Amino acid sequence: MLESCQNAQERWGGVNLLIDRWLQERHDLVAAFGVLQDNPPPAAANHEAVQQFCEILVDYVSAGHFEVYEQLNGEAKAFGDQRGLELAKQIYPRIEAITEAALSFNDRCDNGDCRDTVSLGTELKRLGQLLHERFELEDCLIEVLHNSHRQSASAEA
Repeated sequence: MLESCQNAQERWGGVNLLIDRWLQERHDLVAAFGVLQDNPPPAAANHEAVQQFCEILVDYVSAGHFEVYEQLNGEAKAFGDQRGLELAKQIYPRIEAITEAALSFNDRCDNGDCRDTVSLGTELKRLGQLLHERFELEDCLIEVLHNSHRQSASAEA
């Protein structure tokens, strides 16, 4: 998962500062996830690591919904990118479903329901699969919108 995150940053890192920051948040999210999944600490420390992960998770999904997706949609509209807008219409519902699952995980942890390391491991595995799917969907969306707009801007120059 970390490798695909780095590949995305290499491909689109220069698009603009907002996406750069968002891709860095994705990298931080993947790193925090790896700490939890690969090295389960004792229960008390585990709670702290889970809380840190949840903070990054909420920041990441919020930035996607309230900043990045809005900007990408705005760019697609500005360039008359019907293909990009149609793709977004198809992809956003799945991203929203994954967001709901991520926020539910966060809510359960806020309520103290993530202290059991066995169930936490199971939930993290499922959340990891969902995040991987989300990253692929986001990468697809960025690639289609960025490439389309870059080509349009080059043609106008």
